[in-house]
Amino acid sequence: MAATRPLPHLGSIFLDARGGDRALRVSWHHESGLVVLSLWRDNVCAGSFRLAVDEVPDLIEMLRTGLDVAYDAALGDRVGDTAPVYEIS
Repeated sequence: MAATRPLPHLGSIFLDARGGDRALRVSWHHESGLVVLSLWRDNVCAGSFRLAVDEVPDLIEMLRTGLDVAYDAALGDRVGDTAPVYEIS
């Protein structure tokens, strides 16, 4: 089994919400024009995906749109949970 390589200068690790030592590792490889997304479990790489740098804006846009939708839904839930406001005349 190959040893785990350190992240490049630009990279990050995101822990899976399910726990269980699962993580997503994101690393920039400017020399290759790639962003590598790799799935890790128990410090072993279970799979990777190489995304061309010119496709990164599309991924960011999709994530941003999903965040906007989730935020609007959460805000709508909170607004719906408030007590009604009555006008006093």
